[in-house]
Amino acid sequence: MNVLVTGGAGFIGSHIAELCLSRGHTVTAIDNLATGKRENLPEGARFIEGDIRDLEVVRQAFADVRADYVFHQAAQAALRPSVLDPWYDMSVNLVGSLNVIRTAVDSQVAKLVYASSGGACYGPFAPLPTSEASEARPNSPYGVSKHSVEHYLDFYGRNFDLSWVALRYANVYGPRQDSEGEAGVVAIFSRSVLSGDRPTIFGDGSQTRDYVYAADVARANLLAAEGDYCGVLNVATGVETSVLEVLAAIQEAAGTTIEPIFGEERVGDIPRCVLTSDLAAEKIGWRATVPFKEGIAKTVAWTKEHYGL
Repeated sequence: MNVLVTGGAGFIGSHIAELCLSRGHTVTAIDNLATGKRENLPEGARFIEGDIRDLEVVRQAFADVRADYVFHQAAQAALRPSVLDPWYDMSVNLVGSLNVIRTAVDSQVAKLVYASSGGACYGPFAPLPTSEASEARPNSPYGVSKHSVEHYLDFYGRNFDLSWVALRYANVYGPRQDSEGEAGVVAIFSRSVLSGDRPTIFGDGSQTRDYVYAADVARANLLAAEGDYCGVLNVATGVETSVLEVLAAIQEAAGTTIEPIFGEERVGDIPRCVLTSDLAAEKIGWRATVPFKEGIAKTVAWTKEHYGL
């Protein structure tokens, strides 16, 4: 099979590319390297440097690859910058995604798998644990744009025979996650404690999230591509883990006992988030398999080696 991964030099995209290569697929990654890195690309993957907001670039990539599966990971993926610059968020997540979707329709791809967001789409008022049946009430431009793409997928699926799956990710963590900017707390804390710096916890650390390991997420993508199901699926563990528990697990893996700094709670942060994954188990045979402490240990080991700490 020929595989195209948008955002393939990024954190999650590179894990998908790696898994597809291990299964014997021919893999091409397209990335503008705004946040992705060339060194993330696995050996054997072809690379196209380009921006999905440029329709001609997207069309040429599809024509060159003749993709069977398309994994659409490219995105503006940070919540607070989407509030500060919603136009940029819209240009990448809506215009760019529509370029990918429409070209996938024209190219008659076998399956388009889209990286959506669980917490951002459902918003702060969803019942817990949150299932796909819960109402989507995004509370940021990022959540609005990610959820809007799902409606485009549904439209093109019903009217143009596009086969698609939108995977609503929980909090993904693992090797290759950037510790700069608005990175996930696991990446930030891992680099901080290994560097001997005191990590900052915003609020009292009781906030919970559902942490799912990157390799499990990559496997969900491939199962979604290979299956017959079309629609929305959560990709999550169904387990809540607090910020304090995350730091404790990282400290244990790193062999450190650094006291954190407690800062003011950030506006917009939700106190709890946990998603169900029963539908993914039913429809594509997926469950998370990497235990949290095992995933943390692997992430800390990668961070130590990658940054020479």
